[in-house]
Amino acid sequence: MNEPGTEGVLLDQETLRGRLDDAPEWLREHYRTFRESMLGERDGSPFPCYFGIEVEREGDLLYAACESTTDPAALLRLRDVLLEYLDTYEDHADRAPLAVFFRPPAGDRGEAHYHERLWHVLEFLHVHDPEPWPDDIPTDPDTPRWEFCFGGEPLFPTSRAPFYDDRKSRYSPVGLEITFQPRAVFEGLTADTEAGERARETIRDRMGEYDGVCPHADLGDWGAEGDREWKQYLFREDDDAGPDACPLSPTRDHPKAPEPLLEPGAWRRFASDADAGDRDASPTAGLGDD
Repeated sequence: MNEPGTEGVLLDQETLRGRLDDAPEWLREHYRTFRESMLGERDGSPFPCYFGIEVEREGDLLYAACESTTDPAALLRLRDVLLEYLDTYEDHADRAPLAVFFRPPAGDRGEAHYHERLWHVLEFLHVHDPEPWPDDIPTDPDTPRWEFCFGGEPLFPTSRAPFYDDRKSRYSPVGLEITFQPRAVFEGLTADTEAGERARETIRDRMGEYDGVCPHADLGDWGAEGDREWKQYLFREDDDAGPDACPLSPTRDHPKAPEPLLEPGAWRRFASDADAGDRDASPTAGLGDD
């Protein structure tokens, strides 16, 4: 953890803040607006997720910056950071999510762009996952107990993006932001526990006050009949811009990518191609400029 630089490495809060002066402007703005939203108020209302407030205030969050949502070298570096995170987060704090800030695209992009890029990132991670899909998690996203898995761990990746007008709790003015939380941190806080039900009621109430609109219709509970986890990763504001079905089709086939690409540091073989122009949209390549 905390290798030199800010991009493509796992950072704790002290290290990130100590390196911001030398970081790209987009990353400085990403973190500034992220911290302000966690610790500030909107119309007198605090951020809805009090767990998010606590981990940012106490310095328990871990962070990563990713230079691209499409470039293979950047995404393979993110893959390595996420593996390092899964190996270390339990030693860092009782609750230590990973917040990933992505370099923003050039120009204004609409909602459909961010849905596409989120699912490209998740698909890339799935294809290049060095661990098989966990046996106890279904691969069909249209089931109540499905969730994204990586490195042998079930994860809850919640995203924020610039396209939101009303749902400011999901608004990130700079670019795409994904916070990964292992399912293990929700132990005792699931919908089938009293503590979990209290936490969810509180967060829903605070979300309504903070956003000024009712909680999103897709907001649900993992494992609850009728709820679908994937819909919560990036809430749709425009039904026509978001996917109607989960764009990811996980398989238990393993490995899914050529074996050399599963080795840590495989991103280096792609780094020299970072400025080589557009690439096709397969999960083993980029989508072109962000």
